[in-house]
Amino acid sequence: MPFLFKNVKELIFDIEQFIDTVEQGVLLFREGVINYLNNETQSFEEKVGQIARLEATADKLQRKIDDGFYRRSILPQNAGDIETMLDRIDEIMDISKDNLYQFADEKPFIPESLLQDFLRVTHISVESALSVFPAIRVFFREPLKVKEMLTKVYFYEKEADKVARSIKRKLFHDMDDLKLSQKIHLRYFTLHIETISDKAEILADMLSIMALKMSI
Repeated sequence: MPFLFKNVKELIFDIEQFIDTVEQGVLLFREGVINYLNNETQSFEEKVGQIARLEATADKLQRKIDDGFYRRSILPQNAGDIETMLDRIDEIMDISKDNLYQFADEKPFIPESLLQDFLRVTHISVESALSVFPAIRVFFREPLKVKEMLTKVYFYEKEADKVARSIKRKLFHDMDDLKLSQKIHLRYFTLHIETISDKAEILADMLSIMALKMSI
């Protein structure tokens, strides 16, 4: 039993490291977008390189955690749910990296009149993801507290939807000086920024159900 307890503690430590890494990735995404919008090219390129390295670190940690579940048979009754949760967390990391890469590869032209809107949707979408991580950390110690910690996730996800919708309406109703191709391109980037909050909401839904199961 002491050996099993030690393994569980090590596994939870690895999971928390994994969460920390993904959280850093989301923060890097936000800073990278800010750099891009402010034409801070060198800083932006540095963020692209940093987020790629963080994703590789997250992947290694996830493989190590998977090994802990299957080779050591740790928490077998919860392994499936926890692994699915880790996949959902990893999706947030992947989307953050991929979105920053899309800025680097496609270099969207964002008019001055939309800069604040893009900053706002980025901040809010990232806040939704950042709000889910503390609840995940609490899940392994006090699952009954999880649900009350998810309120901000849903609030920011809805706010991100509102701002994204506002950007789309401006693009297609007010900005006659832009070509249709430019409008579609910017709608595409709005959608992908907003996807971070969507994934956070999906993760929050799953976490809420898992916490309920653990408390029964």
